[in-house]
Amino acid sequence: MALQIVRDVCTACGDCEPLCPTKSITPFKGVYKVNAETCTECEGESDMPQCVSVCMEDACIIGA
Repeated sequence: MALQIVRDVCTACGDCEPLCPTKSITPFKGVYKVNAETCTECEGESDMPQCVSVCMEDACIIGA
């Protein structure tokens, strides 16, 4: 399973990108996107996905 960034909610702050241990978050058309093929939801890395823990917007990063 992979996470997904909701384009309409993302403010493009960039806080999530450097925290991603698999480098699955990248800029895309003015906001950010998650590469579903490499996103592990930080399983084995952390108790919760790092991008979700740092995101300031509710419901911006969701399960796909």
